[in-house]
Amino acid sequence: MKKTISILGSTGSIGTTTLKIISKKKSLFKVNILSANSNYKEICSQIKKFKPNVFIILNKTILLKVKKKFKNKKIQIKNSFKEIKFTKTKNDITVAAIPGLAGLEPTIFFVKKSKKILLANKEAIICGWDLIKKIAKKNRTIITPIDSEHFSIKTLFDKHSPNEIEKIYITASGGPFLNLSVSKFSKIKPYDAIKHPKWKMGKKISIDSSTLMNKVLELIEAVKLFSLPLDKFKIVIHPQSLVHAVIKFKNGLSKFLYHDPDMIIPIANAIFDFKLNIDEFINESRKNKILDNLDFKTVDKKRFPVIKLIPKLNNYFSTPIIINGANEILVDQFLEKKISFNSIIQYLFLVLRDKNYKKYAIQKPENLKKIYMIDKWSRKTALKIIERKSK
Repeated sequence: MKKTISILGSTGSIGTTTLKIISKKKSLFKVNILSANSNYKEICSQIKKFKPNVFIILNKTILLKVKKKFKNKKIQIKNSFKEIKFTKTKNDITVAAIPGLAGLEPTIFFVKKSKKILLANKEAIICGWDLIKKIAKKNRTIITPIDSEHFSIKTLFDKHSPNEIEKIYITASGGPFLNLSVSKFSKIKPYDAIKHPKWKMGKKISIDSSTLMNKVLELIEAVKLFSLPLDKFKIVIHPQSLVHAVIKFKNGLSKFLYHDPDMIIPIANAIFDFKLNIDEFINESRKNKILDNLDFKTVDKKRFPVIKLIPKLNNYFSTPIIINGANEILVDQFLEKKISFNSIIQYLFLVLRDKNYKKYAIQKPENLKKIYMIDKWSRKTALKIIERKSK
């Protein structure tokens, strides 16, 4: 019997990568639900090729356009996840890859309706992990992170207890400006910042990689996913992007997980529970032929000042939500050329110095309403700082 698979955020990089994997093994899967925002061309292509039962399109203009094009097809085209009528049978696999905080509510919704969730949404973990974890436990849903770093930590951590671990190192490529003079950072343009030297990623995460914010967010994720204290983790620069995590054990041994910088590898292994031949999914020319030289470097605080945020992560319950929300706004404003590259992190620290910061940071993110309230404050505060600085 075919396994049912749904993909939230099917036109993004994680979604399209997952569909590439599925297309190689069409006889094993039935695509149930896909969701996207506004990429009309890609949505139409996916409907034709994968014939999902349901396609959720959040942009109403694109929704109407797609409905008109496929009006004679059996596919259900909806505007909201709440419009879906589920049977008692769960999805076998759901890939949760809607970027930003917008992905939290759909992720929670599908945790109830899926046997296994492959989780690629940083913000859902950072802002709502306690809710996701509780609902997953109640519904006996397996949660597997598929970001390369957390997938690697989980793989290395398997069959070990927390008491055995001395340190976990999360690796960072250093992004496109690792060797650029810091004096030139003020002249960095969005076009330069989205050109990652190793990974093919969306604009937002590419900017986060260039500031190293992606690793600070991954640190928060790791603390939540693996229930380990913050001081058990450390970020190191690894320009080759071949080792994705290192675990140092108290017995004197260390383990690392090495794979090419291609998201097909962690996603395919998560889908097939490691029982696959990767040659069926990756072109031979794209694979590293030999074990390359591996460099590991301490993070330079002048080059990556965001690293100074790490001691603040444990200050209050909702500090991570505030950091995440403000960063989304600041990255967006940089992409729109309204603030400089250096301002992203400078203004983020100003949000944490705001007179009302503690009032929101001390609140427990017990439900979606409270999470959205804290997030809204952080975004508004970031915009106020930008407005004040632009005068």
